[in-house]
Amino acid sequence: MADDYDTRGLLRPLVFRLHENVPAIVREVLLERGWTEFDKKEQDDTDWNLYWRNSPFRMTDHHSIKPWQRLNHYPEAVRITRKDYLARHLKRMKGAYGSGLYEFSPVAFIMPNDYVKFIAEYSKESQSVGRRPSYWICKPVDLSCGRGILIFQDIKDLVYDCTVIVQKYISNPLLISGYKLDLRLYVCVTSFCPLTIYTYEEGLVRFATEKFDLGSLDNVYAHLTNTSINKYGASYKKYKEGIGCGCKWTFSKFRSYLRISGVDDMVLWQKINNIVILTLLAVTPLPVASNCFELFGFDILIDDKFKPWLLEVNYNPALCLDCSIDDTVKRKLLHDIVELLNYKRVRWSMAGESATEETPGVLTCQKVAKCTSASFVQPALQAARGSIRKVAALTKKTARAHPRKTLTSQLRERMNMPKIPSQAKAEAKNKQFQGARYSSHKSAQLSHWLPTPDFCNYKSTTRPYFLSDKDQRPNPRVGDFVLIFPFNEAALQACRGGTDTKSIIREINKLVSKRDHSTCTQFMKVQVI
Repeated sequence: MADDYDTRGLLRPLVFRLHENVPAIVREVLLERGWTEFDKKEQDDTDWNLYWRNSPFRMTDHHSIKPWQRLNHYPEAVRITRKDYLARHLKRMKGAYGSGLYEFSPVAFIMPNDYVKFIAEYSKESQSVGRRPSYWICKPVDLSCGRGILIFQDIKDLVYDCTVIVQKYISNPLLISGYKLDLRLYVCVTSFCPLTIYTYEEGLVRFATEKFDLGSLDNVYAHLTNTSINKYGASYKKYKEGIGCGCKWTFSKFRSYLRISGVDDMVLWQKINNIVILTLLAVTPLPVASNCFELFGFDILIDDKFKPWLLEVNYNPALCLDCSIDDTVKRKLLHDIVELLNYKRVRWSMAGESATEETPGVLTCQKVAKCTSASFVQPALQAARGSIRKVAALTKKTARAHPRKTLTSQLRERMNMPKIPSQAKAEAKNKQFQGARYSSHKSAQLSHWLPTPDFCNYKSTTRPYFLSDKDQRPNPRVGDFVLIFPFNEAALQACRGGTDTKSIIREINKLVSKRDHSTCTQFMKVQVI
């Protein structure tokens, strides 16, 4: 990296932009990786690489996105994260493809529209002889963190003043030492077209802080696992037998507990991956949008038969740090997300003299768009070597020297320049260009970090940036992110040029059948395709 400073000019880090209320850990992780924060006073309005916010972006933000930029939300992702929308989509998929695959979500009614249907189901359940008593849970459709939740058995206790969803309450949850738990699974979708899904191997197991008791339905500390609620409970900091202090475990600890108890945790996780894929298929495709990714938080409950149930999907899974386990899981999660985004660097001339295709050792805009040689494209992580302070100081110094004439603005100028015949001829010649070595140049050169898409011929259908350069297929693993879709060649082909849901469902059915007939079969096993 010393050579990068001494002989190749200034090494510019990636730039991140944060909206208000973004958790501090996002900033911390990006700074740890050598990024710098966007400064609107000294930088061009579009001179940033990643924009992270908790709320949805405007469609104008998606339409004006630049090739070197990334947004952390897809348009209309709320289709899966708002409880009533999710219920409608899953009901539609159950009707289209059968209840066999889509039985992982409890029966749901959207109130007040489904009130008559709910009364009919409630009466049917109440009059059934020999069945266990039915319990119900009522949730506001657009609230989170356990707010407004009501658990009831008698319909007389059902009271609501907004749109809510009423579901069968799973009254036989898996308990550890008498405490209820659920799983917070992190899922990153790097593309909806083609559909590309990664699940995070590590995650959070969230416990209620008082023992489960159907005799006290109004005790939120016994029935709800939300940390935002339980951290205020009297038992939160106390040592709880079998659980410990606090209310969280890691997936690693939970899976170890299952193995000690004789449970096949691989089969359980395969079923959970199945739930993730089938749920995302229900809202695919979302509106076409380039340069986006989405981090979802899937809440999964496991019953005492070891069947996983989908409770809800979170739009902005909490990244606040309530305990040391949070820090362990979420900090590495964010580091791995940046790795998954596959930012790469290229060098291009900022020389005072105009660079042409014939200039040896200089990457012009056209060369950058065409060249994929490893000598020009290297993992972004290498840039984090050395002192972050040194990088930040150099960057700030350069920004002061050129407050409005930024690398990004000059790249835009090059992109918008009309082509002349000699340039077109040079581009044709460049098809055979495989990457020349950098040579010294009498003009000063600057380096900038940019993602890898074709940024001279950028369109909304640009090849997704997260695909590997070698074969344009998703990486099977990045950090602790594991690719679960596409899971084989047939699934890959079924999501190219649009999502062929029927073909994908057929492939899933095949794998489910194999799993059901043989406990040795590993359903949804990640394959290198």
